[in-house]
Amino acid sequence: MTPTRPSEPDAAEPGAGSVALLRMAVGDEPYALPISAVREILQTGRLTPVPRTPAFVRGVMNLRGAVVPVLDLRARLSDRACNAGRRNCIVVAETTSVDGSGAARPVGLLVDAVHEVFEVPAASLEPVPALGTAIEPRFLRGIARARGLVVGVLELSQVLAESELQNLVASHAGAGLAAASAERMEAVA
Repeated sequence: MTPTRPSEPDAAEPGAGSVALLRMAVGDEPYALPISAVREILQTGRLTPVPRTPAFVRGVMNLRGAVVPVLDLRARLSDRACNAGRRNCIVVAETTSVDGSGAARPVGLLVDAVHEVFEVPAASLEPVPALGTAIEPRFLRGIARARGLVVGVLELSQVLAESELQNLVASHAGAGLAAASAERMEAVA
């Protein structure tokens, strides 16, 4: 007979109904992403700005030959840009394209800090409250608890909804063109 080790009551075993989450700071708020959606974590490096895009689009980066868009997660969720600091990181996450191919595409998420990977039992994720969240409830998958903190677990399919992001970029570009056109008209008059 093979000896068995008694399981620890508070430890969640990987794959046994638990969810591994990456805890990070976005502004003053703690949030988490399922680690299964995280491809890698990078130091903030050189970004190439993209003209006529909203403030939450920080630019693009070259990731081993691939052009990857980088979004300021703080600006996307709260309309306040991330302050540049030495703790900033880019979390490269995988998002599924809605173009019908179902291909996973990387996107960089600029965050204020990355803290830890932790596991919680899947059943312990609490539903998102209708009121009292710092961000729109649709951006949250649930609420987890870690180290005494209440941590919002982000729903990447909503935060990175391709059609919504395309509409926001298009409306921003259109507003920028309209403003530039109005300035030219004033200069001519």
